[in-house]
Amino acid sequence: MADHKYTAETIKSLDWKEHIRLRPGMYIGKLGDGSSEDDGIYVLMKEVLDNCIDEFVMGFGKQIVVESDGQKVEVRDHGRGIPLEKLLDCSSKINTGAKYDSEAFKKSVGLNGVGIKAVNALSTQFDIQSFREGETRRIEYACGEPKSVDKKNKSTKEDDGTLITFLPDASMFKKYRYRNEYVERMLRYYSYLNRGLSIVYNGKRFRSKDGLKDLLQENLSEEPLYPIIHIEGHDIEVAFTHIEQYGEDYFSFVNGQHTTQGGTHQAAFREALVKTIREFTKKNFDPPDIRGGLVAAISVKVQEPVFESQTKTKLGSLTVAPEGESIRLFVGNFLKEKLDNYLHKNPQSAEALLEKIQRSERERKELKGIQKIARERAKKSKVHNRKLRDCRVHLNTKDKNRFKSTLFITEGDSASGSITKARNVQFQGVFSLKGKPLNSFGLTRKVVYENEEFNLVQAALGIEEDLEDLRYNQVVIATDADVDGMHIRLLLITFFLQFFPELIRQGHLFVLQTPLFRVRNKKKTFYCYDEAEREAAMKTLGKNPEITRFKGLGEISPDEFKHFIGEDIRLDPVKIDAHESIKEMLKFFMGKNTPDRQEYIIRNLRFEHDIVEEDEKSAEEELSDEETAPGALDDSEAA
Repeated sequence: MADHKYTAETIKSLDWKEHIRLRPGMYIGKLGDGSSEDDGIYVLMKEVLDNCIDEFVMGFGKQIVVESDGQKVEVRDHGRGIPLEKLLDCSSKINTGAKYDSEAFKKSVGLNGVGIKAVNALSTQFDIQSFREGETRRIEYACGEPKSVDKKNKSTKEDDGTLITFLPDASMFKKYRYRNEYVERMLRYYSYLNRGLSIVYNGKRFRSKDGLKDLLQENLSEEPLYPIIHIEGHDIEVAFTHIEQYGEDYFSFVNGQHTTQGGTHQAAFREALVKTIREFTKKNFDPPDIRGGLVAAISVKVQEPVFESQTKTKLGSLTVAPEGESIRLFVGNFLKEKLDNYLHKNPQSAEALLEKIQRSERERKELKGIQKIARERAKKSKVHNRKLRDCRVHLNTKDKNRFKSTLFITEGDSASGSITKARNVQFQGVFSLKGKPLNSFGLTRKVVYENEEFNLVQAALGIEEDLEDLRYNQVVIATDADVDGMHIRLLLITFFLQFFPELIRQGHLFVLQTPLFRVRNKKKTFYCYDEAEREAAMKTLGKNPEITRFKGLGEISPDEFKHFIGEDIRLDPVKIDAHESIKEMLKFFMGKNTPDRQEYIIRNLRFEHDIVEEDEKSAEEELSDEETAPGALDDSEAA
């Protein structure tokens, strides 16, 4: 038996910056390189902005200026400025700030106990300067360590406020880059929630006149069935409408914080909406009939909010204030009064809403018989489903690791075999498709239940009734990087776009990147995901490296595959452009062949080939045609 010594010497105490750097996930979620909206670099920017927003909410500073070159970020607000003598404490001492006093910051986003300290610890450069009543101080840090400290105040003519510049640590956020589209979306949300605030990003100004109404108008992919209903009250704002789509879409916020995972306020809104509409129509409609096709935004302000993690993506508070009324009651009473009044005053909107609910009801009743058969089939599949190799931890549980839960949807048994053997059985499940799925474009929800494969996918994900029951945080399409694989990928994305768009809008759907080439010699092995990486690997290894072209996932051994679905997994998120109509997009790409689509394909078709220097014998010359030409063509198809 191994001798595991447990003595006084094994007990270690880390200082604040060491702990943040050792366990960054506790403070900012996943690290990432900026290719995903929830990557840590955006959390760093958000933590700095949250403090600026809190100043604005308290009535100080109507403009925030943000500058970024893609790596370094500079944020200047015009609030009161951090008290100069406490600048060092507020930027480098955990659990230090003014926001513990609820009178000073009654409805702040954070407690200023961790936020900018995490940014400081995870940045190779972190400079903070406060301007206050004609005086200023500046401190420069590197990875949380002070490098230059102003011990005395200096006079200044600058307006009051705070200036923070930070450069995330490239050793932790590898090959990172801030994407303008994600930064701008974050800033837009801040402007929607803080009317009167101007945010300038690299010279571009964001400002909102109608709050959440503007947000919905910006994000609707289809024409609304009735004008957006926009109602406000003390510490609450709601906007919603219906469109012709399946599922529900929510934009929920607490104290200006975008709660991407929802929480108690979103659950209260969903419940209260059903109850209010039932009472108004005097009909006992099923909740899915009322909420089908709903696009809604809700913002609440809560005193001393409790979030389920430091990244503040899900509200856990049960009350609007310590010892105050419940959030459920607060939201319910607001909708009961305001929405009921609105529907009585706007009979045309009420009629259009009722018609949409009745259409959903009719469709559901038509499906009833098929659903019964499908549910029985799904029950059997939970015991006998050979397509699903489940994992132990799921999203819809209270397990602390639930956000790691992943389902790989693969094509065929050979691919699923490699992934199944290489996966982490705790967090990673595998669903194996049989051949190409049906093109679901233009079909009704009936097909989800009649088509066994689609029904089993739905059952595996647990989303038949509600996305709240989703069993996996990440749904990953894992297909070969060839023409057939791309086709299967498109068919699956079409299925999710058609029937479960909220799965995509909430950032749960991904495509797995797998290496196209293995380049190696006797000492080193490189796995390359594109031609550029292959060329770089060949230069590194020098003369005549061995090159293997992977044509399918089944060709990659489980021992190798575990590296591609482990800590270094590469995932491409499937995203919907806010201005893109799902109906029109699917019609163009997945409908009947049209001259327009043929022209588009011809216009965008690219053929890639290797350029080999005449005087140099490349290893590629020694590869068979089978290993080179088809590989180049496959990549062009992917492009």
